[in-house]
Formats: sequence, C-alpha cells, structure tokens
Amino acid sequence: MKEYTNSGNKDTRSGFGAGLLEAGRRDSSIIAMAADLAGSVKMSAFAKEFPDRFFQCGIAEANMIGVAAGLAITGKTVFAGSFAEFVTGRVYDQIRQEVAYGNTNVKICASHAGITLGEDGATHQTMEDIALMRALPGMVVINPCDYNQTKAATMAAAEYVGPVYLRFGRPAVPNFTPEDQKFEIGKAVMMNEGSDVTIFATGHLVWEALLACKELERQGISAEVIDIATIKPIDRDAVIASVRKTGAAVTAEEHNTAGGLCEVICTVLVLNCPVPVEIVSGGDRFGQSGSPAELMAAYGLDAANIVKAALKAISRK
Repeated sequence: MKEYTNSGNKDTRSGFGAGLLEAGRRDSSIIAMAADLAGSVKMSAFAKEFPDRFFQCGIAEANMIGVAAGLAITGKTVFAGSFAEFVTGRVYDQIRQEVAYGNTNVKICASHAGITLGEDGATHQTMEDIALMRALPGMVVINPCDYNQTKAATMAAAEYVGPVYLRFGRPAVPNFTPEDQKFEIGKAVMMNEGSDVTIFATGHLVWEALLACKELERQGISAEVIDIATIKPIDRDAVIASVRKTGAAVTAEEHNTAGGLCEVICTVLVLNCPVPVEIVSGGDRFGQSGSPAELMAAYGLDAANIVKAALKAISRK
C-alpha cells in the first residue's frame, strides 16, 4: 500500500482561507463576502489585506447571495461564505434563481459542514447540503479532504468561470496530500491502487478510507482508494475503470445517503458496470450535539465501518 504521512492536523476551513488569500493576490477581480462569520469561515486574512474587496453582510444570507450574484454580473469573481447549513438550506431559492439559473460566477463557500461541526447540534449541522447543491443544474460541487487539497481547490474554483459549491469543515484533521498539488475540477485522485475492492471516499472520510486500506491489507485484501474531491461533475471514466478491475465498491462520506456521493457512484455503475456496492454514510438522520470524534463514531463514519463494508461488498461478488 502507498504510504501517506500526516504532516499535522489542520482544519480544512483554514485551507480555504489560505487559498482565498492567494487567489485574491493573483486576481484583483475577486470579492469576498461573509454573513457575520468572517472569522469562522477564515476570510479575515483576505479582509485585512483587501478591505475594499471584502463585504460583511451581517446575518442576512439571502441578501448576501443576491448581492454576490449582482457583483458577478459586473465581472467580479465572488466568494460568499457562511456555515454550510446557512449558506445552502436557508438561501436555497436565492442560489437557485440568482446563481445557478443565471449561471453567475459565484462560489458558495460552506464551512462547518457535516456533523463534525460538533457541539452546536442539528440546527447548525447539515448532512443534506451536497444533495441540495448537486440538484442545481450547472453547479460544481467540491468536497476536499484536507488542508492542502482545500487550498488548491479554492484556487481552482477562483479560476473556474461559473457557480461552485465548495464544502469544508471545522475540526483539525490529518493533512496528508501534497502541498504543491494542482487541483483539477472533475478529476478523481487515485490514492492507492488495488484489485479486490474500490473505496470511493470524499472529504474527511478519505483519511479513514486509507486507514481501512491498511487494515484490509493486513487481512490479505487489496483495496483501491479513490478520492472523489469533485462530486459534480463526477469523474465517470475513473469510476468505471476502477470497478471493472476490482468488481466491488464501497462509498464513504460525511453526508446522508440521499443525494450524496453514494447515489452519484451507484448511478454511474448501474448504467455502465453493475457491481456490489456497500455504503458508509450518515444514513437518514439529522445531526446531534457531541464532539466531532464522538459523532463520527456514533454515525459509523470511520475506518472500522469502511472495512466491514468492503468485506461485505467482496462477499457479494
């Protein structure tokens, strides 16, 4: 198995902040907007360096999205950020009508996604956001796995012309992908080549998939691990090529089953290469209060459950 080294735990939201600042230095058309949460979304460094290109909109997310779309129409590249629940569910109509339908150059920047937001509980957590954003025509959906990949994905989103949903999180998690990587929207990343089962993982579950791969190797099973950082558009060719080789698959994500990565992968496979698929996800539940580690364990979003799912998928070949 290919070895990955954790260079130190970092939160992916800080990767976004670093990427936004670097993109802002390269492109003077970039505007950043926050809904009273600039610190939490890690926009503060951008705001300090470019005060004339940062707008604090207050607790008025719908208004923020409308203003963002208007600025984009004038030729600006706009990053609009808040907690994932507030910047998707609370303002879905504005995103649909003013960003997606208008195909405006707005990047919806969602921090504190999933249940790893932690103790704030179900009202502030979201396990449905990927489904909401996937459903919008023309919306790119990106869910990077660590600090380095989030920074690179943010810079790629800045160069992409059109609507993007960029999802990142609150807790410090392993940082293990290359610091100098070039992120390609729509491309899956091969993390480990294998022959017995494919593990498709996204976001925080990529590291857990690599841990599961190690355990499976100890059991004599060769697992292929693929990082699906771009959920839409999906890298269809990479998905099909992998399962044609392994003949079984697992999907792993910090999101509910409905509308998540599992549905994307299963749709590709049922149309092109049907194989047994097992799902590791949040199921059909809201979040609850607890530490990120406690919640991930309670929802079964860990390496141990990925191993179980892989063994079951193999047994169904």
